Amino acid sequence: MDLLAELTARRALCIIRAPAIPDPADLAATLVDAGLPIVEFALTTPGAPGLIEAASTVEGLILGAGTVLTAQDARDAIAAGARFLLTPGLRPEVAEEARRQGVPVVLGAMTPTEVANAMDLGATAVKVFPAARLGPAYFADLHGPYPHTHLVATGGITTANAAEFLAGGALAVTAGSGVVGPALAAESRLAEIGRRAKEFVAAVAG
Repeated sequence: MDLLAELTARRALCIIRAPAIPDPADLAATLVDAGLPIVEFALTTPGAPGLIEAASTVEGLILGAGTVLTAQDARDAIAAGARFLLTPGLRPEVAEEARRQGVPVVLGAMTPTEVANAMDLGATAVKVFPAARLGPAYFADLHGPYPHTHLVATGGITTANAAEFLAGGALAVTAGSGVVGPALAAESRLAEIGRRAKEFVAAVAG
């Protein structure tokens, strides 16, 4: 799986973080059907490796794990079926485990120094957080010294501002609680999640 090619084509991915997810496969299938197939289950969600394993059979799903903090987290997620990893910040041991297993990793960063460090660690792309606080222009600024670095805008991205971040220089944007709200996921309100996902995809396309 070429994560960079998928991000370039889709321009969006989805983070799932909730107190409980009773039907991970159905939830993932809903997002795939809505045109948002790149999905990460955050390891802060209870039982996340089991959720990843349950969702791994969904056709068309590009499945990852987020909030990966340690090498053991990385091993557990990959064993469960994760095909890519995301971290909230610079995690050298996660990057090393991902490299060892041949799995793409998106490392979190905020400052220009952290972006450079993420690149040095072999990140496929760099997740810039918190994007909404930094603003779309920050991505254009980062591309001054780092014109070839692939940036993913994360944190506070909505249907109202997604296109601005893409225009500002982000390779892709991340849908979070605005699409898969924790309560919506816990209550299996899949129709509402599907509707929000389609709106997000339309905003990215626009």
